[in-house]
Amino acid sequence: MPVYLDNHSTTRVDPRVVEAMQPCWLELYGNPGSTTHTFGHDAEQLVEQSRQRVAECLGVTSREIVFTSGATESNNLALLGVAERFTEPGHVLSVASEHKAVLDPLALLERRGWRRTLLPVAPQTSSGDVLPGQVDLQQFADAIEPDTRIATVMLANNEIGVLQPIAQLAAICRDQGVIFHCDATQAIGKLPLDLAQLGADLYSLSAHKLHGPKGIGALVIRRRTPRVRLRPRMVGGGQEGGLRSGTLNVPGIVGLAAALQLCVAELPEEQQRLADLRQRLWEGILLHVPSAELNGPPLQDNCRLPNNLNACFPGLDGEALMINMPELAVSSGSACTSTNPRPSHVLASLGLSDDRVRSSLRFGLGRFNTEQEVLLACDAIGAAARRLRSL
Repeated sequence: MPVYLDNHSTTRVDPRVVEAMQPCWLELYGNPGSTTHTFGHDAEQLVEQSRQRVAECLGVTSREIVFTSGATESNNLALLGVAERFTEPGHVLSVASEHKAVLDPLALLERRGWRRTLLPVAPQTSSGDVLPGQVDLQQFADAIEPDTRIATVMLANNEIGVLQPIAQLAAICRDQGVIFHCDATQAIGKLPLDLAQLGADLYSLSAHKLHGPKGIGALVIRRRTPRVRLRPRMVGGGQEGGLRSGTLNVPGIVGLAAALQLCVAELPEEQQRLADLRQRLWEGILLHVPSAELNGPPLQDNCRLPNNLNACFPGLDGEALMINMPELAVSSGSACTSTNPRPSHVLASLGLSDDRVRSSLRFGLGRFNTEQEVLLACDAIGAAARRLRSL
């Protein structure tokens, strides 16, 4: 098997998570909506226990958790669900480097008459207080208009790992009466987080990014005054407080809770281990390809996800590099944009040329990566680079 270094696109499910889910397939298989018998009651109890565990891990209450199929659905429910509560179109504010699961719903709102502002991020050459890939707080505040209804900024970027100042952005929105949504998918399980302290109104997350199963995620809707109200995107049963109809994915919900609990319990050691592996990977790349350049902010935990590395290999094509190292599983960007032949919009937002963007690869480390795998990856990258340059 190739060495898997694409943990931003998805992660291997932890065997302990599989073990926690196992009874849901063969024993506790009831529908939690079937309240007339023990099978349904047992399944409902599993769901509510898992909801409480998820809430405790995130620093919120169980009443604030709505289970979804993943972060894409959560983003859509948050952004479109809030927008559809307003009788007239207004203004939405975001950042050019957001994930397509945010940008596409915003584009849909624009087609419905809303005005959309996508702020730039600091370029790769930035040397001030604003790191490459970050949004400027003053520019963000100045972009809020009298009819700005919604703002959305991701906590950690899925390509360059940059961390945004979410607490400060949330405070700006709160002062202006703007509903603030945060896609926290890449950060949850990788960083110590208390969502209540961060201050956003809505958060999206997905289990398969933190060694849980695919097909399950959550939208956190903070209960505060004034109350954030959403119009459901799926109807036909009234589950999840009427916000997300459909039979609940009990095995997935149990898996999300188990995966999140493991991340929180092991976070201090794992965060440092991933950062150390990332440093070894970068040093090894530079040893084999001295011309390699870093994309995004410095490799520091307060700037960037500890498991993220995005590198440019000048003079080499990223796709050709990947083809020439089949022993590695890496990517050139988000899995959700793999069908789009255009260069990464995230790297382009840093002001990088098309040539540099196409010469870049993303490396995502995870729980099951080892130091030996990192050393093998460095050797493979070096051999592929030499092979291409010889041609």
